[in-house]
Amino acid sequence: MAETLREKGRALRRQLIGEAALARMDSTVYANPIMQKFAEVTQEAIFGAIWSRPGLDLKTKTLICVISDTATGRTPELKIHLRMARNQGWSEDELAEAILHLTGYCGAPLVREALIAAGEVFAEMQAEA
Repeated sequence: MAETLREKGRALRRQLIGEAALARMDSTVYANPIMQKFAEVTQEAIFGAIWSRPGLDLKTKTLICVISDTATGRTPELKIHLRMARNQGWSEDELAEAILHLTGYCGAPLVREALIAAGEVFAEMQAEA
């Protein structure tokens, strides 16, 4: 039987986020029935279809998300994507530099918030290791 987009998306989501963080997310945010519906849609449409497309590697895709989240002030999503970027091999310093580079383009307030979020995610990941 062919793998469905949702199954493919669930596996890719697990790979990108990591087991421990995903278990926390699933037992808190996604324990809500409304958010379970959101998870189903994103597992299929975002992870199963978009993230699985060829053309860019996962490492590059995670950096694009970090930049997009920083530029638009999406701090909760940024935290998820920073974790994914670290799991794909970006160093803390590389991610901090990428975010700092946006100061002249997006503004210091957005960059400040992103760097605070990065510090929180990096500390959380170090504690998990």
